Amino acid sequence: MSETPVPNRCRVVLIAPPMAGDSVERVGAALTGGDVASLIIPAYSMNEADFQTYAEQLTRRAQEVGVAVMVAGEPRIAARVRADGIHVEASKAKLGEVIAKYHPKMMVGCGGAKSRDDALELGEVQPDYIFFGRFGYDVKPEPHPRNIALGEWWSQMIRIPCIVLAGSQIASVVEVARTGADFVALGEAVFGPAVLPQRAIGEANALLDRHAPSFSEAGS
Repeated sequence: MSETPVPNRCRVVLIAPPMAGDSVERVGAALTGGDVASLIIPAYSMNEADFQTYAEQLTRRAQEVGVAVMVAGEPRIAARVRADGIHVEASKAKLGEVIAKYHPKMMVGCGGAKSRDDALELGEVQPDYIFFGRFGYDVKPEPHPRNIALGEWWSQMIRIPCIVLAGSQIASVVEVARTGADFVALGEAVFGPAVLPQRAIGEANALLDRHAPSFSEAGS
């Protein structure tokens, strides 16, 4: 969250790319491009030591500009790097254990739901948000139809906020926003080859300013 007024519409959540030579700099550039609600840092295939180092670097960059950080994977790494929260992809029982141990000191969000039943089951333990999508699978220009359908249904029925993964093109934020989702997640659209992350975030926010319904209009 930035120091500027928080937009009353769907906001951007960044999905950090896999660790590479310039990943930290590219994430840092994206964070200066416009409103970003939070940064999720997946472990991908990194070993624990490398992931902790990467997460620590990104957490510092994000928190310096007022952006909350969610670390996906091992909860103890999130605690070690002093992230704002933990992203969990596990069973309802495991999610409940993490919430009981770390909440409310840290936020706890979840992903992994592939159906309405999955989502409702996870929602029973009251995570801070639910994420519809899979890290690294935003390879097509448009969002996955299942994620759009789940996001639209969830936004209409459940009060827990949801994040819906966009496609590999920035323009796909509009389709996500029109579902009523609280947040649109961007990964490949910001960090893909030949993309300028700072410019991409600026474009995403401009599109959301023009096309995203306000939460009052959407009945949120």
